[in-house]
Amino acid sequence: MNWKRLYALTGWKTGTFSKRGQLSMTQNLFMIEIKELDDFAQAAFHGYKSLNRIQSWIFQTVYYTNENILVCAPTGAGKTNIAMISILHEIGQHFKDGYLHKDEFKIVYVAPMKALAAEVTSAFSRRLSPLNMTVRELTGDMQLSKSELEETQMIVTTPEKWDVITRKSSDMSLSMLVKLLIIDEVHLLNDDRGPVIEALVARTLRQVESTQTMIRIVGLSATLPNYLEVAQFLRVSPETGLFFFDSSYRPVPLAQQYIGISEQNFAARNDLLNEICYKKIVDSLRQGHQAMVFVHSRKDTAKTAAKLVELARNNEDLELFKNDEHPQFGLIKKEVMKSRNKDLVELFESGVGVHHAGMLRVDRGLTERLFSDGLLKVLVCTATLAWGVNLPAHTVVIKGTQLYDPKAGGWRDLGMLDVMQIFGRAGRPQFDKSGEGIIITSHDKLAYYLRLLTSQLPIESQFISSLKDNLNAEVALGTVTNVKEACAWLGYTYLFIRMRQNPLAYGIGWDEDAFSLPLK
Repeated sequence: MNWKRLYALTGWKTGTFSKRGQLSMTQNLFMIEIKELDDFAQAAFHGYKSLNRIQSWIFQTVYYTNENILVCAPTGAGKTNIAMISILHEIGQHFKDGYLHKDEFKIVYVAPMKALAAEVTSAFSRRLSPLNMTVRELTGDMQLSKSELEETQMIVTTPEKWDVITRKSSDMSLSMLVKLLIIDEVHLLNDDRGPVIEALVARTLRQVESTQTMIRIVGLSATLPNYLEVAQFLRVSPETGLFFFDSSYRPVPLAQQYIGISEQNFAARNDLLNEICYKKIVDSLRQGHQAMVFVHSRKDTAKTAAKLVELARNNEDLELFKNDEHPQFGLIKKEVMKSRNKDLVELFESGVGVHHAGMLRVDRGLTERLFSDGLLKVLVCTATLAWGVNLPAHTVVIKGTQLYDPKAGGWRDLGMLDVMQIFGRAGRPQFDKSGEGIIITSHDKLAYYLRLLTSQLPIESQFISSLKDNLNAEVALGTVTNVKEACAWLGYTYLFIRMRQNPLAYGIGWDEDAFSLPLK
């Protein structure tokens, strides 16, 4: 394919895309067919005919260059396949004389949660097995011996686990073999886990400069307003390595509703939450759609499910929930009755299910199957389902945004990352032409979530909260030995970039001399 000619025809260049609809005019020209890839790369895309329009647009940069890249795109835009293309590029670098030199490289995929790491490991193991690549999970739940690490070409890990490994000077031989670092959900920088990402990116960038070795960084993120600063942090060229796609590129359009409750009394507020939630679900069921309700504790899943069934009975709407006309109802009912989970058995005939991490794996698997087959019309679940299981629905309702945090010893607001991940479950590209995300919160939090989800709030750094710990880690590692080196290390963090842009947010006045560190 003559890329230069195609760019000339469309009037586009590789880089930042934020204008709505511009890409759609040329999307038919742009779909890259899988048969255009190298033979070994086609094996990883078995069952695919072509890349989607976002993947096709950035394919040239990801597959044919070693540049650091940052892709900001809505949930469901196919960022996992972008990661796969970068992995195939790295594999291609080590194919010599028809033989893959496995001992020359390691690929690290940093997933935000253990549940997601397990899902990524499973998917990539299956797709890379024709290339004889070993993909293993390395998290708090899954430990790897030294020999297993040596035999593994792709490590799927969490930010905390990779931070621990790269902190140890004894593991330097492992980090020296890393040639590709993929960081999923980069907008986590705004979360309380953001400092870990900042620390490991800063360590990687310093390693690249001190050893003069090539480590490619691929950042995958949801749409965010200050993407230029995040690109600067990841050392991404804004002209050639930065790709920004707004919500118009979501494969299934998402309608969003924000509902605020001003009721102060706890019991009355809870009743109101249930009633609003019920009305929204009934609206969805009347249109022939399934719905998911996200609550914030395991106990509340069964409570909410029982309340929805009670409201349906009182309003004579039970027929909407019923599933007894399904052709497999009799067969599946026998299987459900064997379950020891009381909630699963009792709620099944009402067409409602519950799902949380406290259930047995076999019961969770059965519930997921029942919902995907249409035997459950409504699923009440915790955020674990949004992260660990690829199970979408047309309508998604977040019932309340307050959750108890045992570490803080009190209540906190549902984080941006969880809300975006939950809303990402709304709308199924295979079955639906649209999706609906509904968030029910207290009235005073309405504006906050509205700004958050329309990408109006810039991503700030949370690094100050753990600055002491991270600096001590660098001192122990031997990479910081004096004040000058400590200042240089700070220059690699996202905190440094945001301090220059918004110093007042970090409690400091503007002083030009204080920010004279050169950004390399």
